[in-house]
Amino acid sequence: MYDSKNPSILESMIFNQRMTQLSKALWKSIEKDWQQWIKPFNLNINEHHILWIAHHLEGASISDIAKFGVMHVSTAFNFSKKLEDRGLLRFSKNVKDKRNTYVMLTKDGNDLLFETLKAYDPNNYQVYKGSLPIKELYGKFPEFSELTTIVKHIYGEDFMVLFEKSLDLIDEDILEDENSVLSSENGNKSEPV
Repeated sequence: MYDSKNPSILESMIFNQRMTQLSKALWKSIEKDWQQWIKPFNLNINEHHILWIAHHLEGASISDIAKFGVMHVSTAFNFSKKLEDRGLLRFSKNVKDKRNTYVMLTKDGNDLLFETLKAYDPNNYQVYKGSLPIKELYGKFPEFSELTTIVKHIYGEDFMVLFEKSLDLIDEDILEDENSVLSSENGNKSEPV
């Protein structure tokens, strides 16, 4: 039973419907734009996301990839295996803990990831273009504090720590030059040659 501190069933239903519709609309646009971005590199969204996560976590476990990539463990493993077959990832086991499988970007994987980043064009992203009026009006892109709080309560503090770390690493790993991106010295986190 609901008490005075909780919303009514109707308020809850309206909130959930609003979140569902807005999230689905955003995801559909993001998915379309992301697929178009990586299509020339013969990657799908899961594969690109795994390369990105493996780059940031430097020896991520399949469980880490599944958690941070918001995908099932079998999905993370199967797409990682496809990337390994293409020579983009290397699988390994921890000497002390053989239960977990870890992945590391190969040099080819790191190079391909940065090739995709060089091909990124913000003008091809509807969500980005849709947020420009907010940036023009307020001088900054939308803040995500409320959404971040919701995600934190769903996926936990560990998820948010990885999320924030990945944003920090983007800033450290990628240099911008004449509207193009370059890998910094920190950005070369692939296996040794």
